[in-house]
Formats: sequence, C-alpha cells, structure tokens
Amino acid sequence: MVARPGRTRPAALPAELREHAERIQERFLLDAPGWYGDADRTPHLTAAAAAVWARRAVVLRYRRWRAPEEIERRVKPYGLVLKAGRWYLVAGGPSGIRTYRIDQILGLRPLEEQFAIPDGFDLAGHWNSHLADVRARLHTGEALVRLTPEGARRLGVTPTGDGWTEARVRIESIDHAHGEFLRLGADVEVMTPAELRDRIAETARTLATRYEGWPGAEGSPDRGTNHPRSSPCTRTCA
Repeated sequence: MVARPGRTRPAALPAELREHAERIQERFLLDAPGWYGDADRTPHLTAAAAAVWARRAVVLRYRRWRAPEEIERRVKPYGLVLKAGRWYLVAGGPSGIRTYRIDQILGLRPLEEQFAIPDGFDLAGHWNSHLADVRARLHTGEALVRLTPEGARRLGVTPTGDGWTEARVRIESIDHAHGEFLRLGADVEVMTPAELRDRIAETARTLATRYEGWPGAEGSPDRGTNHPRSSPCTRTCA
C-alpha cells in the first residue's frame, strides 16, 4: 500500500505474503494523490493495516470536526479504503460500524483481543452505502439548470438532443454550487434558485469587466508592453 510514489513496507506483512508483495511492488506503482494536492500524512496507516490483517482490536485517539474534537474509542478494524488519495478505516464499535480518516488518527494502540468479522459484512457494499449516505446528507438542495451537450456530459446528465438540456441537479449549498457551476463556463445556465443565478450573474459581470481592458481585446486601448503576461515556455515539454 502506498499513498505516494515510493516503496511499500512488505516487512509489515505476514511472511507468506512478503515475497509476493515484493514482486508486486517491482511491477506496479500506486500514486493515488491528485496532481495538485499533497498526500495526507498517515503515520498510523501501517499499524492500522496490521490490525486489519491480524483481526486485532485497537484503541484509537481520534480528531473529529464536532465537539468534543478529540475522542478515544476502542474499535475492531474491519478494513481499509483508499478514496481519491485519502485512506479510511472502517471499524466496528459500541455504536456500530463507523468510518475514520487515517490522517485524523492521533494515536493507535493495538490490543491482544482478536475478533471475527460479522456475518454478512461486505467492505465494498458498506463503503458504497457510506458514500450514498454522505451524498444524501451533503446534497440537500436542488438547482434547475440548462446544459449544452458538453455541459450535460460533464455533469453526467443524459442530453435530450443536440441543443440545450434542462435538468434538476442536487447541490450541497449556494457557495459550493456557485464554484462548481462556474467550472462549466458557458455550458450551463442556472435557472433556479434565484440566489444562485444572481451570484453567478454577478461573477460573470465582474469577470467581463476585468478582462474587457486586456491588451489585444477588441476595442481595448493599447496599454503598452508592461502589462503582466504569462512567461513563454522556454523548455521542451514532453
């Protein structure tokens, strides 16, 4: 397992799998983080993986977003999930099965107690249910939009023809939707809610005013050669 380019730690695996893991890492590299983001710091990932493999309970010291922010829990690690460059621990505890971000674990103490996975538990199935629940709690609003064929493709909406497609899409908040719809540029028109449409219209007016006077724009005055521009590429890019 790697969350950034580099070698794994096969020594943390049982002896019967160590040689196999070494052969795999010679041939495959998992570079999970995106191009423009750093990998999470996960000092407790190896210990969590060992507990998952050995089916041993652990005591977690964990930082969460709501008060009290720092908590301690005794849990049974069922599995690990890597999602978009971020590691998660799925574990059972007194309040049921919970998901913990590995980079928010402040301490992990393995116990001698071993456990059995509950009958019928499926890691992939649980994770899919977890994602659906997160999306349901986040996306509580709705927007009515018109999309070009390209905008429909980018939003995962089935176009109704070669022209504009009208669709209702779930949104998390006005602020979040404002940024997400601006990414689509001219391929989307927000109809409702009015607050979101007004926010995007105001941003579009601000951008039009800002770029109207850019040197070289039709009808714009020549401001000379001192206007900041991007430096030309001086190297051959592969």
